[in-house]
Amino acid sequence: MAGKLKPDSLGVLGILFFVLSAQAPLTGIAGAVPIAVGIGNGAGVPAAYLAAGVIVLLFSVGFVAMGRHVVDAGAFYTYIGKGLGRPTGSGSAGVALFAYCAVQAAMYGLYGATVSGLVEHYTGTHVAWWVWTLVTMVIVQVLGASGIEMGAKILAVFVLAEFSILIAFALVTFFKGGGPEGLGFTDSFSPSAALKGAPGVALMFAVASMFGFEATAIYGEEAREPRKTVPRATYLSVAVITGFFAFTSWMLVSAHGASQVTADAGKALQSGDAASFVFAPITDLFGGWAGDVLPILLATSLFAGILAFHNSANRYLFSLGREGLLPHRLTAINRRHSPWVAGTVQTVLSVLLVMPFAILGKDPVLTLFSWFSGVAVLGVMLLYFLTSASVVVFFRRSRADTRPWNTLIAPVLGALGIAGAIWLIIANFTTLIGGDRTTAVWLQVTVPAVLVLGVAAARMTRSRAGTTD
Repeated sequence: MAGKLKPDSLGVLGILFFVLSAQAPLTGIAGAVPIAVGIGNGAGVPAAYLAAGVIVLLFSVGFVAMGRHVVDAGAFYTYIGKGLGRPTGSGSAGVALFAYCAVQAAMYGLYGATVSGLVEHYTGTHVAWWVWTLVTMVIVQVLGASGIEMGAKILAVFVLAEFSILIAFALVTFFKGGGPEGLGFTDSFSPSAALKGAPGVALMFAVASMFGFEATAIYGEEAREPRKTVPRATYLSVAVITGFFAFTSWMLVSAHGASQVTADAGKALQSGDAASFVFAPITDLFGGWAGDVLPILLATSLFAGILAFHNSANRYLFSLGREGLLPHRLTAINRRHSPWVAGTVQTVLSVLLVMPFAILGKDPVLTLFSWFSGVAVLGVMLLYFLTSASVVVFFRRSRADTRPWNTLIAPVLGALGIAGAIWLIIANFTTLIGGDRTTAVWLQVTVPAVLVLGVAAARMTRSRAGTTD
């Protein structure tokens, strides 16, 4: 059965949960903050999150303006195609699909290692990480096919749990007056603190933490009153994500002490347990039970992110099938109006991306997680840039919206900020993936290669799709 995705299924909060799940909040804090502090700008990391929030907010102004005129599960590729032409839009669809599948595969690596460690800790039984990953792929496939409302409910529970403990820690620390050196506001947010050390590395990880907010538009077809719901969900998502990461990272810096935080993060990284930088002060504050709960919440955080990216990727496949760029069979939906064939294909892609690392005996965190995370971040930043350019071209050409701020000034400023972020990502890519320079170059090349292949495929299928540039 082919048709449309189920309309009127999601409100602002439902979409917000999908977006926040894609952020995997605890994963972002426990995984990125120790690295950003240890090798970035130390106590100035919270300022990097604010800067990243400003860049994404500027981008989202044009993104939302376009969303009022285009409602489609393809989001990025539809938006880019409207302004820069169908071939470029199709190429960007390939990049988006590649990025979502890559980040999901990356999360599967960290998830498998985390669950394997938890099971061994509590039962003494060692089961290879890839076994848990394969079992979880089946669960994600079932939940994805069960309908969008079921997915939203599952994610809501996990997101609230991890947000609650992190926010509780941050609020208690704040109202206690901070850690051993006080709140240290100027130590984290002054210009000198923000520019100390290697601010580019910190900004790179901060921008990476925003990954997935654009899912607000992907669910436009399933939203209630999408022209109102999607803009509200987008701005609310950016505000919540920015505020959460900036405030929580600030309180982590305060808990360690601004003068000691870089050394503490460095020790955690050297020990091979970066999460201890985050888990230790929370456990000190709340007691031993927190130390038992946090690793479990890290696993559920990763699961929530995996499910969110599964839903995003299968909607891209659905949309590409509908446009004739991929087999029409991908548009098949089940009784719950879920794109089950697209979901099955996405799960197969996950297996193909993950299993070579298992077969070759590679470390799932040092290779699968770090390599594919870097590729995904670079891919999405390219999509942000192309979308900003498309917004300007589309509205100059169509005159559908003549507001200068929404359709020209904010998108241009956002594009400049994104271009700077892309430069930083490329300049620090070897650090981001934790690999060697040769590996970094090969991984970076995959992103423009996918774009070029997508453009070429669109040109070859142009007549069959029945559309023009």
